[in-house]
Amino acid sequence: MGQAVVIKNTVTLGDMLLIDTDRSFTGQDGHVVIPDSLGRGVPARLGQKVFAADESVDYAHVLQNQVSLRRRGGWDEASIARVTGAVEDFLLFY
Repeated sequence: MGQAVVIKNTVTLGDMLLIDTDRSFTGQDGHVVIPDSLGRGVPARLGQKVFAADESVDYAHVLQNQVSLRRRGGWDEASIARVTGAVEDFLLFY
């Protein structure tokens, strides 16, 4: 059992949600994750958790401590809460 990821800030830009955290998920290379991609490693697992939390999210880019998500139809408070919850809990049960 790990520690919760702290969300430091979120910003919405149209269909994009930018999440700034207190944990680094990657090195200096960004990783793109899409729902149909099996992917490997921490970024792929994080992306899959987010996709499971909200099926309208169709793209994730993970770069160090930032997670950028695209959601068809934009974001509301409930959808933001679902995906930030998935990010916060990601390292609890890795």
